[in-house]
Amino acid sequence: MSDVKGWFVTGTDTGVGKTTIACALVRALRARAVRVAVAKPVASGAKRTAQGLRNDDALELAAAANLAVTATHDYQRINPFCFEPPIAPHIAAAEAGVTIDVAALAARIRANASENDWLVVEGAGDRKSTRLNSSHTVISYAVFCLKKK
Repeated sequence: MSDVKGWFVTGTDTGVGKTTIACALVRALRARAVRVAVAKPVASGAKRTAQGLRNDDALELAAAANLAVTATHDYQRINPFCFEPPIAPHIAAAEAGVTIDVAALAARIRANASENDWLVVEGAGDRKSTRLNSSHTVISYAVFCLKKK
């Protein structure tokens, strides 16, 4: 896994273009025949579907990577923490009774990317103040996610 390069796309707020940039990076890499994994590890504002909760940003990343997300297992590789209310991830997780272990989540995303050359991760909310749990913001998660083992 230590040979996988990565980008963590974050921004100043929700709706500033993180998904657009992340998908453009994925498409550019794929156009060069580079193997690329994608992740939107934590998302809120998901829609309830017949397959379970689905986040539009995660589905766009999957499409950009040409991944068929047909099963819940496949979707959870890209978006393991998906919450319905369009609120801060740490609040949505608390309301769902879920604790987000940032180190374990980062290890899981890195493991899922191990058969690829690049990893493109899209963060949630903004880079500084969006919390994933009581100890970690999106930016601290980025450090865990992209650091070498």
